[in-house]
Amino acid sequence: MRIVALPEILAAIDEDEITALIEDGFRRFSAGGADVMAVGHLQFPDALGDCHVKGASLHGDDLFAIKVATSFYRNPAIGLSSGNGFIAIASAVTGEVQAILHDEGQLTDLRTALGGAIAARAIARRDTKVLGIIGSGSQAKLQARAIQRALGIEELLVWARDPGRAAVVGGEVVTLPELAARADLIVTTTPSTVPHLTAEMARPGMRIVAVGADMPGKNEVAAGLMAQARIVVDSRVQCIDHGDTASAIAAGLIDGSALIELGELLAAPIDFGDDEIVVADLTGVAIQDVQIAKSVWSRIGRAR
Repeated sequence: MRIVALPEILAAIDEDEITALIEDGFRRFSAGGADVMAVGHLQFPDALGDCHVKGASLHGDDLFAIKVATSFYRNPAIGLSSGNGFIAIASAVTGEVQAILHDEGQLTDLRTALGGAIAARAIARRDTKVLGIIGSGSQAKLQARAIQRALGIEELLVWARDPGRAAVVGGEVVTLPELAARADLIVTTTPSTVPHLTAEMARPGMRIVAVGADMPGKNEVAAGLMAQARIVVDSRVQCIDHGDTASAIAAGLIDGSALIELGELLAAPIDFGDDEIVVADLTGVAIQDVQIAKSVWSRIGRAR
């Protein structure tokens, strides 16, 4: 068993390969080709932190993975990254642990951003040129880069509670109502428990990729806006349990049976109407962690 440190992990990243693997993972997951464990959550309100544990195996693969990821949002003020964690890779034949990828949370950040880009491609209108990012942390920057690359974005708008921090994401710093009115595609990337996007901000053709509400209690898109949208989810089970979709279901405004799973959408694309509001609610599925870990571990092995 090897413990692989961050520099070796970063040197083994191939984003195109990982994106293709994650897309395949979503399709296999939605087709019943994966076992995914229930997500474990820990919250540390006094430290403004949280931790989640995810694990999965894809049928027929010889490796499976379990991931531990933490987010402690006050860390940047003391010179530390807000994210940390590791992914354990084990044999699906013998159960032997092959490696601990001590990625310090960076593989989780990357797979989340690539998942956002995959969802954005699946729901975006053909004329999408303006991207709006809500948030100013590492995920805001990664989502902006990944989606700009995937969609050929021409203009980037950014809003965060601290305008000074919003500026580091790049693009034009705007008010939240202006972002909601101008952006063709909006990505929400914060740990907020109070929605940023409200029903009053809804407009025909609005497209939203929501990635921040990945634990119980978090909510970035108001239930009233969700009720006006076609909703794509990375996992029905997870999104019914927590996140923006769960909040709307709890309010009695949407029916879980109407949810479209991302893997299903990738297998059978839908031509959403130009006036339809579409929200992709991404809580993060462990098949993403399996696929990114497989790619990195395979390339580390090839490089030895």
